[in-house]
Amino acid sequence: MLYLVPTPLGNLKDITFRALEVLQSVDVILCEDTRTSSKLLNHYNIHKPLAPYHQHNEHKVVQHLTDQLEAGKTMALITDAGTPAISDPAFLLVRECVRRNVKVECLPGATAFVPALVNSGLPINRFVFEGFIPQKKGRQTLLKQLATEPRAMVFYESPMRLVKTLSEFTEYFGADRQCSVSRELTKMFEETKRGTLHEVCQYFAQKEVKGEIVIVVQGLDR
Repeated sequence: MLYLVPTPLGNLKDITFRALEVLQSVDVILCEDTRTSSKLLNHYNIHKPLAPYHQHNEHKVVQHLTDQLEAGKTMALITDAGTPAISDPAFLLVRECVRRNVKVECLPGATAFVPALVNSGLPINRFVFEGFIPQKKGRQTLLKQLATEPRAMVFYESPMRLVKTLSEFTEYFGADRQCSVSRELTKMFEETKRGTLHEVCQYFAQKEVKGEIVIVVQGLDR
């Protein structure tokens, strides 16, 4: 049995009772960074064996982990924050479990783009999640395609690249396109800035930006 367990984005209270029960019950907890995960687990007095599962080793360990699951072990997969497989490792292990008929269960819980999307103030009855867009190859092609996307668009971005990305969005989508940028979700310095792409880009260009970032851009109004 493999459980996918969402973990808090920042506020340690944002975890479900069921998630804590699962983490207490499994044989092994797979995590991206044992140091980061230990802070959460120690806070809730959970002491289980930890094993690394991240983007740099997942291809190497997926077969071994699935063998252990087939042999009867129960595992929980967590990431540093949010829901596994949403711009975080999980897909390869889930796919292999499905292929080998190992039961997989995903618990509901924290996912960064959901509060950012709901809080954007933009029409979100339909939306498309793009995650982190390519840094080089395929970036311009994707932006040209998304320029005519009628649904709201959701992106993840790092603080170092935020202004560059907003500048490119302004170029490809238009300076007056409405957007919302949320950062440090659930944390002490949580912030959401709304306005046109030009306005929001100018705002963040004049300050030091920290924290994980979610960008929501209004779709093309046809």
